[in-house]
Amino acid sequence: MAGAAAGAVALAACGTDSGSAGSSGGSAPTAAAGTTVAALNDIPVGQAKSVTVSGQPAIVARPTETTAACFSAICTHQGCTVNPEGGKLNCPCHGSVFNALTGAVEKGPAQTALPSIPVKVDGSNVVTA
Repeated sequence: MAGAAAGAVALAACGTDSGSAGSSGGSAPTAAAGTTVAALNDIPVGQAKSVTVSGQPAIVARPTETTAACFSAICTHQGCTVNPEGGKLNCPCHGSVFNALTGAVEKGPAQTALPSIPVKVDGSNVVTA
């Protein structure tokens, strides 16, 4: 759920929480450190794009020219896949909106941020950390 912990070498593994009490936690995909997520130049600064991490939908964002952030693309409300649109991530099912650069909820019904997937910039690529 919120605050999935990550080790230095591997990503945190979270199971899918299909609970029905308000907000359900999304799950952060697990991938070996150093797995390429996207080419940095494929992501405009201040925006995000859909990617796949270990076969699971994810979002990779580029907050600045030299940094990247990554989140599960599974809405924490009821598990739909969010879509990047500029600096926002929109859930097509119930209208939740998340900040594409931080994963934070900007508009409900979701109440929990998207789980973070640790990444870093390695040369011209965004890779799992």
